[in-house]
Amino acid sequence: MFNSRTLLSGKRKYVFGLLVLSLICVICAAFNSEDSDDFNFARREVLLRKIGHEILLQSGDSTSRVLPVKKIAENEYLIRFESDFTFQPDSLMNTTSRFLDEAPLAGNYIVNVLNCSDSSVAYGYAISKNKKDNIVACSGRKQPKACYKITIKFKPTGINRVKNGYLLGSLSFLGFLGFILLKPFKSKKALSNNGHSDRITVGSALFDTINKKLIVNEKSIDLTGTETRLLLIFALSPNEIIEKSRIQKEIWEDEGVIVGRSLDMFISKLRKKLEFDPNIKIVVVRGKGYKLEISAV
Repeated sequence: MFNSRTLLSGKRKYVFGLLVLSLICVICAAFNSEDSDDFNFARREVLLRKIGHEILLQSGDSTSRVLPVKKIAENEYLIRFESDFTFQPDSLMNTTSRFLDEAPLAGNYIVNVLNCSDSSVAYGYAISKNKKDNIVACSGRKQPKACYKITIKFKPTGINRVKNGYLLGSLSFLGFLGFILLKPFKSKKALSNNGHSDRITVGSALFDTINKKLIVNEKSIDLTGTETRLLLIFALSPNEIIEKSRIQKEIWEDEGVIVGRSLDMFISKLRKKLEFDPNIKIVVVRGKGYKLEISAV
Protein backbone atom coordinates (compact mmCIF):
# COMPACT_ATOMS: atom_id res chain seq x y z
CA MET A 1 0.00 0.00 0.00
CA PHE A 2 0.98 3.62 -0.15
CA ASN A 3 1.47 3.93 3.61
CA SER A 4 5.20 3.59 3.17
CA ARG A 5 5.10 6.38 0.59
CA THR A 6 3.18 8.61 3.00
CA LEU A 7 5.68 7.83 5.75
CA LEU A 8 8.54 8.56 3.40
CA SER A 9 7.00 11.89 2.47
CA GLY A 10 6.61 12.74 6.14
CA LYS A 11 10.26 11.92 6.68
CA ARG A 12 11.20 14.18 3.78
CA LYS A 13 9.44 17.10 5.49
CA TYR A 14 11.28 16.31 8.71
CA VAL A 15 14.60 16.05 6.89
CA PHE A 16 13.90 19.34 5.09
CA GLY A 17 13.43 21.08 8.43
CA LEU A 18 16.58 19.44 9.76
CA LEU A 19 18.54 20.59 6.70
CA VAL A 20 17.34 24.18 7.10
CA LEU A 21 18.24 24.15 10.80
CA SER A 22 21.67 22.65 10.04
CA LEU A 23 22.29 25.27 7.36
CA ILE A 24 21.45 28.06 9.80
CA CYS A 25 23.78 26.53 12.40
CA VAL A 26 26.65 26.26 9.90
CA ILE A 27 26.25 29.89 8.80
CA CYS A 28 25.99 31.15 12.39
CA ALA A 29 29.06 29.12 13.36
CA ALA A 30 30.98 30.61 10.44
CA PHE A 31 30.10 34.18 11.43
CA ASN A 32 30.83 33.50 15.10
CA SER A 33 34.19 32.00 14.17
CA GLU A 34 34.98 35.02 12.00
CA ASP A 35 34.07 37.40 14.84
CA SER A 36 36.26 35.39 17.21
CA ASP A 37 39.19 35.52 14.77
CA ASP A 38 38.83 39.29 14.32
CA PHE A 39 38.86 39.73 18.08
CA ASN A 40 41.97 37.58 18.47
CA PHE A 41 43.83 39.45 15.72
CA ALA A 42 42.94 42.79 17.33
CA ARG A 43 44.13 41.45 20.69
CA ARG A 44 47.40 40.39 19.05
CA GLU A 45 48.10 43.96 17.94
CA VAL A 46 47.50 45.22 21.49
CA LEU A 47 49.96 42.62 22.80
CA LEU A 48 52.59 43.78 20.29
CA ARG A 49 52.23 47.34 21.48
CA LYS A 50 52.56 46.08 25.06
CA ILE A 51 55.77 44.30 24.07
CA GLY A 52 57.16 47.56 22.69
CA HIS A 53 56.30 49.33 25.93
CA GLU A 54 58.11 46.66 28.01
CA ILE A 55 61.20 46.86 25.78
CA LEU A 56 61.48 50.62 26.37
CA LEU A 57 61.04 50.15 30.14
CA GLN A 58 63.86 47.58 30.19
CA SER A 59 66.02 50.13 28.39
CA GLY A 60 65.27 52.66 31.12
CA ASP A 61 62.92 54.71 28.95
CA SER A 62 59.54 55.42 30.51
CA THR A 63 58.60 58.55 28.60
CA SER A 64 59.07 58.11 24.83
CA ARG A 65 56.28 56.62 22.74
CA VAL A 66 55.75 53.31 21.01
CA LEU A 67 54.52 54.31 17.57
CA PRO A 68 51.40 52.66 16.12
CA VAL A 69 51.93 49.01 15.28
CA LYS A 70 51.88 48.51 11.53
CA LYS A 71 50.73 45.37 9.73
CA ILE A 72 53.20 44.86 6.85
CA ALA A 73 52.03 41.45 5.63
CA GLU A 74 49.24 38.97 6.23
CA ASN A 75 50.87 37.60 9.38
CA GLU A 76 53.69 40.08 9.96
CA TYR A 77 53.76 43.22 12.11
CA LEU A 78 56.17 46.10 12.60
CA ILE A 79 56.78 47.73 16.02
CA ARG A 80 58.32 51.21 15.77
CA PHE A 81 59.72 53.50 18.45
CA GLU A 82 59.99 57.26 18.88
CA SER A 83 63.48 57.18 20.43
CA ASP A 84 66.68 55.15 20.34
CA PHE A 85 67.06 52.39 22.90
CA THR A 86 69.26 49.50 23.94
CA PHE A 87 68.12 45.93 24.66
CA GLN A 88 69.32 42.71 26.21
CA PRO A 89 68.51 39.70 23.92
CA ASP A 90 67.57 37.46 26.86
CA SER A 91 65.18 40.08 28.22
CA LEU A 92 63.68 40.63 24.77
CA MET A 93 63.02 36.89 24.38
CA ASN A 94 61.49 36.65 27.83
CA THR A 95 59.21 39.61 27.11
CA THR A 96 57.89 38.27 23.81
CA SER A 97 57.46 34.78 25.26
CA ARG A 98 55.53 36.12 28.24
CA PHE A 99 52.99 37.85 26.01
CA LEU A 100 52.83 35.61 22.96
CA ASP A 101 53.45 31.98 23.88
CA GLU A 102 49.94 31.48 25.26
CA ALA A 103 48.17 34.03 23.08
CA PRO A 104 45.49 32.87 20.61
CA LEU A 105 46.67 32.65 16.98
CA ALA A 106 50.32 33.05 18.05
CA GLY A 107 52.29 29.95 19.04
CA ASN A 108 55.00 30.00 16.34
CA TYR A 109 56.70 33.26 15.43
CA ILE A 110 59.94 34.89 14.29
CA VAL A 111 61.31 38.08 15.85
CA ASN A 112 63.79 40.33 14.02
CA VAL A 113 65.29 43.52 15.41
CA LEU A 114 66.17 45.76 12.45
CA ASN A 115 68.44 48.80 12.22
CA CYS A 116 66.35 51.80 11.19
CA SER A 117 69.03 53.10 8.81
CA ASP A 118 69.23 50.16 6.42
CA SER A 119 66.75 47.55 7.79
CA SER A 120 69.62 45.13 8.38
CA VAL A 121 68.99 42.49 11.07
CA ALA A 122 70.68 43.43 14.35
CA TYR A 123 69.25 40.43 16.20
CA GLY A 124 66.70 37.72 15.59
CA TYR A 125 65.27 34.44 16.84
CA ALA A 126 62.49 31.94 16.08
CA ILE A 127 60.12 30.47 18.68
CA SER A 128 58.06 27.31 18.18
CA LYS A 129 55.47 25.52 20.25
CA ASN A 130 57.84 22.60 20.06
CA LYS A 131 60.77 23.99 22.07
CA LYS A 132 63.21 21.75 20.21
CA ASP A 133 62.56 23.79 17.07
CA ASN A 134 63.49 27.11 18.68
CA ILE A 135 66.30 29.03 16.93
CA VAL A 136 68.17 31.37 19.30
CA ALA A 137 71.59 33.03 18.85
CA CYS A 138 73.76 35.65 20.54
CA SER A 139 71.84 35.58 23.81
CA GLY A 140 73.50 37.49 26.64
CA ARG A 141 75.13 40.14 24.44
CA LYS A 142 73.73 43.56 25.16
CA GLN A 143 73.06 45.57 22.01
CA PRO A 144 74.22 49.19 21.66
CA LYS A 145 71.77 52.04 21.94
CA ALA A 146 70.46 52.89 18.50
CA CYS A 147 67.33 53.32 16.41
CA TYR A 148 65.68 49.94 16.10
CA LYS A 149 62.41 48.61 14.78
CA ILE A 150 61.07 45.13 15.44
CA THR A 151 59.21 42.79 13.11
CA ILE A 152 57.25 39.82 14.44
CA LYS A 153 56.08 37.29 11.90
CA PHE A 154 53.58 34.62 12.92
CA LYS A 155 53.20 31.26 11.30
CA PRO A 156 49.88 31.13 9.38
CA THR A 157 47.35 29.21 11.44
CA GLY A 158 45.23 28.19 8.47
CA ILE A 159 42.13 28.90 10.55
CA ASN A 160 40.35 30.89 7.86
CA ARG A 161 41.24 28.36 5.20
CA VAL A 162 40.04 25.46 7.33
CA LYS A 163 36.94 27.39 8.42
CA ASN A 164 36.03 28.20 4.81
CA GLY A 165 36.71 24.63 3.82
CA TYR A 166 34.40 23.30 6.52
CA LEU A 167 31.74 25.86 5.63
CA LEU A 168 31.82 25.11 1.90
CA GLY A 169 32.03 21.40 2.59
CA SER A 170 29.07 21.54 4.96
CA LEU A 171 26.97 23.57 2.54
CA SER A 172 27.83 21.22 -0.32
CA PHE A 173 26.97 18.18 1.78
CA LEU A 174 23.66 19.71 2.92
CA GLY A 175 22.80 20.68 -0.65
CA PHE A 176 23.59 17.18 -1.93
CA LEU A 177 21.66 15.54 0.90
CA GLY A 178 18.71 17.82 0.27
CA PHE A 179 18.73 17.02 -3.44
CA ILE A 180 18.73 13.29 -2.74
CA LEU A 181 16.08 13.33 -0.03
CA LEU A 182 13.79 16.11 -1.19
CA LYS A 183 13.52 15.48 -4.93
CA PRO A 184 10.11 14.28 -6.08
CA PHE A 185 9.69 10.55 -5.75
CA LYS A 186 8.68 10.00 -9.33
CA SER A 187 11.42 7.60 -10.29
CA LYS A 188 11.03 3.91 -10.96
CA LYS A 189 12.59 3.11 -7.63
CA ALA A 190 9.85 4.99 -5.83
CA LEU A 191 7.25 2.66 -7.25
CA SER A 192 9.16 -0.49 -6.37
CA ASN A 193 9.85 0.31 -2.71
CA ASN A 194 6.31 0.08 -1.34
CA GLY A 195 6.30 -3.53 -0.23
CA HIS A 196 4.75 -4.96 -3.40
CA SER A 197 5.87 -6.81 -6.50
CA ASP A 198 6.92 -4.83 -9.57
CA ARG A 199 4.14 -6.59 -11.47
CA ILE A 200 0.58 -6.95 -10.24
CA THR A 201 -2.31 -8.83 -11.81
CA VAL A 202 -5.29 -6.57 -12.45
CA GLY A 203 -8.14 -8.58 -13.96
CA SER A 204 -6.85 -10.08 -17.19
CA ALA A 205 -3.93 -7.65 -17.38
CA LEU A 206 -0.48 -7.53 -15.89
CA PHE A 207 0.29 -4.16 -14.31
CA ASP A 208 3.98 -3.28 -14.71
CA THR A 209 4.55 -0.59 -12.05
CA ILE A 210 8.15 0.02 -13.05
CA ASN A 211 7.70 0.56 -16.75
CA LYS A 212 4.25 2.13 -16.27
CA LYS A 213 2.38 -0.26 -18.54
CA LEU A 214 -0.64 -2.52 -18.60
CA ILE A 215 0.18 -5.71 -20.49
CA VAL A 216 -2.81 -7.44 -22.11
CA ASN A 217 -2.28 -10.43 -24.40
CA GLU A 218 1.32 -9.34 -25.03
CA LYS A 219 0.14 -5.87 -25.96
CA SER A 220 0.94 -2.94 -23.75
CA ILE A 221 -1.00 0.15 -22.74
CA ASP A 222 1.17 3.05 -21.63
CA LEU A 223 0.33 4.88 -18.42
CA THR A 224 1.42 8.28 -17.21
CA GLY A 225 3.22 8.63 -13.90
CA THR A 226 0.10 9.91 -12.17
CA GLU A 227 -2.06 7.17 -13.70
CA THR A 228 0.48 4.59 -12.53
CA ARG A 229 0.41 5.83 -8.95
CA LEU A 230 -3.38 6.06 -9.02
CA LEU A 231 -3.85 2.54 -10.37
CA LEU A 232 -1.34 1.21 -7.86
CA ILE A 233 -3.47 2.48 -4.97
CA PHE A 234 -6.50 0.69 -6.41
CA ALA A 235 -4.62 -2.48 -7.40
CA LEU A 236 -3.25 -2.96 -3.90
CA SER A 237 -6.75 -2.67 -2.41
CA PRO A 238 -9.15 -4.21 -4.97
CA ASN A 239 -12.87 -4.06 -4.16
CA GLU A 240 -12.16 -1.71 -1.27
CA ILE A 241 -13.37 1.87 -0.91
CA ILE A 242 -10.49 4.33 -1.25
CA GLU A 243 -11.27 7.70 0.23
CA LYS A 244 -10.85 10.67 -2.08
CA SER A 245 -8.84 12.57 0.54
CA ARG A 246 -6.35 9.71 0.79
CA ILE A 247 -5.78 9.68 -2.96
CA GLN A 248 -5.26 13.42 -3.06
CA LYS A 249 -2.79 13.29 -0.20
CA GLU A 250 -0.74 10.31 -1.36
CA ILE A 251 -0.47 11.39 -4.99
CA TRP A 252 -0.53 15.17 -4.99
CA GLU A 253 -0.43 16.85 -1.60
CA ASP A 254 2.75 15.01 -0.57
CA GLU A 255 4.35 16.47 -3.69
CA GLY A 256 3.35 19.97 -2.61
CA VAL A 257 0.34 20.36 -4.93
CA ILE A 258 -3.31 20.27 -3.87
CA VAL A 259 -5.87 19.38 -6.55
CA GLY A 260 -9.64 19.26 -6.75
CA ARG A 261 -11.27 18.45 -10.06
CA SER A 262 -8.00 17.06 -11.45
CA LEU A 263 -8.64 13.78 -9.64
CA ASP A 264 -11.92 13.21 -11.49
CA MET A 265 -10.11 13.87 -14.77
CA PHE A 266 -7.41 11.27 -14.04
CA ILE A 267 -10.01 8.76 -12.86
CA SER A 268 -11.84 9.25 -16.18
CA LYS A 269 -8.64 8.74 -18.20
CA LEU A 270 -7.74 5.63 -16.21
CA ARG A 271 -11.24 4.18 -16.76
CA LYS A 272 -10.74 4.43 -20.53
CA LYS A 273 -7.47 2.53 -20.32
CA LEU A 274 -9.19 -0.24 -18.35
CA GLU A 275 -11.98 -0.70 -20.92
CA PHE A 276 -10.17 -3.72 -22.39
CA ASP A 277 -11.55 -5.84 -19.53
CA PRO A 278 -15.35 -5.64 -18.83
CA ASN A 279 -14.73 -7.24 -15.42
CA ILE A 280 -12.77 -4.21 -14.23
CA LYS A 281 -14.26 -0.84 -13.46
CA ILE A 282 -13.67 2.11 -11.19
CA VAL A 283 -16.90 3.14 -9.49
CA VAL A 284 -17.77 6.22 -7.48
CA VAL A 285 -18.95 5.60 -3.92
CA ARG A 286 -20.93 8.74 -3.18
CA GLY A 287 -19.80 10.67 -0.16
CA LYS A 288 -16.81 8.39 0.35
CA GLY A 289 -14.48 7.94 -2.61
CA TYR A 290 -13.77 5.36 -5.29
CA LYS A 291 -13.48 1.61 -5.60
CA LEU A 292 -11.78 -0.66 -8.16
CA GLU A 293 -14.30 -3.44 -8.71
CA ILE A 294 -12.84 -6.63 -10.12
CA SER A 295 -15.51 -9.23 -10.84
CA ALA A 296 -14.69 -12.89 -10.68
CA VAL A 297 -14.49 -14.48 -14.13
